[in-house]
Amino acid sequence: MTKYKVAAEISQKVLKEVSGTSQKLEYDLTVTNTVAGWIKADASIVELCERGDTLLGEEVAKVYKGKKVLKGIGHCTTISPSSYVTPYTPLKTDAEEAAATLKAGEVVKIQLGAQIDGFCTIVCDNVLVGGEGETTGREADLLLATHYANELLLRLMVPPGLVAQGDEEEQKKASSRKPYTQTQITQMLEKVVKAYDCNLVESTTIWQFEHNEIESKKKIILAPGEGVKGEGLPEVGEVWGVEMGVSLGSGKVKNNGNRTTLHRRTETKYQLKRPTSRSLLSEVVKKFGTFPFSLRQLEDEKSGKVGVVECVRSGVLRQYEVVVDKDSKPVARLFTTVGEY
Repeated sequence: MTKYKVAAEISQKVLKEVSGTSQKLEYDLTVTNTVAGWIKADASIVELCERGDTLLGEEVAKVYKGKKVLKGIGHCTTISPSSYVTPYTPLKTDAEEAAATLKAGEVVKIQLGAQIDGFCTIVCDNVLVGGEGETTGREADLLLATHYANELLLRLMVPPGLVAQGDEEEQKKASSRKPYTQTQITQMLEKVVKAYDCNLVESTTIWQFEHNEIESKKKIILAPGEGVKGEGLPEVGEVWGVEMGVSLGSGKVKNNGNRTTLHRRTETKYQLKRPTSRSLLSEVVKKFGTFPFSLRQLEDEKSGKVGVVECVRSGVLRQYEVVVDKDSKPVARLFTTVGEY
């Protein structure tokens, strides 16, 4: 838990620096933003991602000095434009993607994470580009719906019997309660977001975290699509990556067809044939372990774009496809790493 906490402090510090925003949600249902720093209209997305990774590396280097503890970036910095659902990290060698910039008035999602000795914490927050002062209209509805749904979700994740305070009778009563089912969790969250005329993003997945693993066997799927279901619920002593996705549209998603740039290594073993593939995998093992990385983080991005094809086809690497809102509506997303202790 100590290593998780150290990683969490670093992740939160870097997220605050990248987002450069202080968001205050009032009880009278208003959202007030104080924005300063990196997130501005016309700012280059790929440059922001690189700066975020540099800062993550610098902060990680300050802890556990002189000790044989593997540490580094647990999730590279990603900045997802308004209608993007999944983490987005463009490449420098792709002219069109390298030219991608932030647009005034859009809701962008910033996700990143640090890992200490294989214990990773991932965080994600929303920022309204150029949103100085009070946010109004549908963007305010989206941010409020996401915030309150996330607050409810974090409480629903607490295992029965795990209460912060209370006498013996209250503890006993809490422990006798049955845990909420995944269907019940989705139903309660839907009531919250629909109050703001929003919808949950379909098949938003919450994973159990383990040592060197951010997608363990247990998972909860919110608003699951057809034929999709989760498996397992949180228990005391576990760590989970809790994600909340809300859309101003229907919540349905689609692949936008862009090149996949975010990957992570799997446990699959395969004798790669191409030299570029073997070189890529060797670099991934040394620098990223089993945690998500962007092709832009490789020493040779162009070579990596070639080598990654065989790695994905053989199952050695998993690719995270770029998914967007089917209606091209704004999407907000939060990600919190929590420990059930």
